[in-house]
Amino acid sequence: MGTNAGTRRNRFTGRAAAAGLLLAAAALVPAYAGSSAAAASTGFGPHAGGFQDSNWGGYVATGSFGTITGSWTEPHVTCTSRNDLFAPWIGLDGYGSQTVEQAGVQADCSSGSPVFSAWYEMYPAAPVYWNDPVSEGDSITASVVSNGGGSYTLTLTDNTRRWTEHADRNLGAYNASAEAVIESPTQSYPSFSKLDFSGVTVDGQPFDATHPQALASGGYAPGPLSGGFFSMTPSGVTRAPHAPAERPAVIRY
Repeated sequence: MGTNAGTRRNRFTGRAAAAGLLLAAAALVPAYAGSSAAAASTGFGPHAGGFQDSNWGGYVATGSFGTITGSWTEPHVTCTSRNDLFAPWIGLDGYGSQTVEQAGVQADCSSGSPVFSAWYEMYPAAPVYWNDPVSEGDSITASVVSNGGGSYTLTLTDNTRRWTEHADRNLGAYNASAEAVIESPTQSYPSFSKLDFSGVTVDGQPFDATHPQALASGGYAPGPLSGGFFSMTPSGVTRAPHAPAERPAVIRY
C-alpha cells in the first residue's frame, strides 16, 4: 500500500491457474489516477471474531457518525516472520456492517524487513495504495468524512514528510460505527513496543464522548482512552496456533 507497494512480492507465482483468474479480474477493476489498485488482496475489512479475541485492536464506537479523524506515530517494527502484516487505521463502518471506509499505513514483512505503505480502502473493494514515502517514527493523520448520499472523502497526511493524499469515493454504507484500530489481515503481527493514537475525534467531539469499547488483537491491547489519546501495547497474551492466512497475488496498474 503506497510508496513501496512495488516491492511487495507475489508469493504464489507458481499457481498459474489462480494468476490467470486474477488477470481476468484485473480488467474489471478501474485504475485510479495517481494510485495503484490491488485487484486481489487479503485486504483490511469488517470486524470479525476468531483471531484470538478480535481481528481489530483499539477502540470502536457504535452509533450514527459522519466523520472521524485521528493521528498516530508509526512504530519501530521487528518482523517475526515473512507473513507479518498489519496497519493502524482510522475509519467508519465495519462493526456490525459489511462495508468499511478506512485509511491507514501498512507495515509488510514479506520481504524480510518492514516496508511501510500508505493506503485507503472502501471495503469490499480492494485496497488502493498511494505512492508516497512513509517510515517508522512518522506522524500520520487520517480522516474519513461522509458527505451524504453515499459520498466519502478519505484523507491521509504524513505530517513528518509533509505530504497529503485525498480520495473522493462513493459507497452505499451505513456510517454505523467509528474506529481507531490496528489490524492484521494475515493474522500475524510483527513485534512493536508501543503505538500511540492521538487527537481522535468523532463528529468534532473527543472519541471518549462516544463511549467506545476496547478491543484486543493478536497480543496487543489498548490502554485507557483519554482526550482522544490511547496506546496499543503488548498485552502478554500469546496467540493460539493457527494456519497463516495466505496472500493472493496482487496486480497493479
